[in-house]
Amino acid sequence: MVALVVILFPPLLIAFLLVMERVEEPLRRPTSQREVEDFLDSATAGEVGTLATSGIRRAMSRWRDRRRGRARRSPEPALTDWEHKHPEHSRQSG
Repeated sequence: MVALVVILFPPLLIAFLLVMERVEEPLRRPTSQREVEDFLDSATAGEVGTLATSGIRRAMSRWRDRRRGRARRSPEPALTDWEHKHPEHSRQSG
């Protein structure tokens, strides 16, 4: 039993370290100016609240997660208040 632990411990430790490196890589990457500009242009109220309470890293993480989900699903964009008041100019009336 001890021999099995001695043999398996190093490969399991290396595998764990490789997985953790992949998890930490996005956390080490700095936020670019373009990403911040995109965030400020398209952030939801919840993401702006996260920015105010938790800082830029957590807010950018939440924003990136939302964008990744949108890229996978790509739903129809929501109508703005202006489009509700002026349906003749909406994207769908083409």
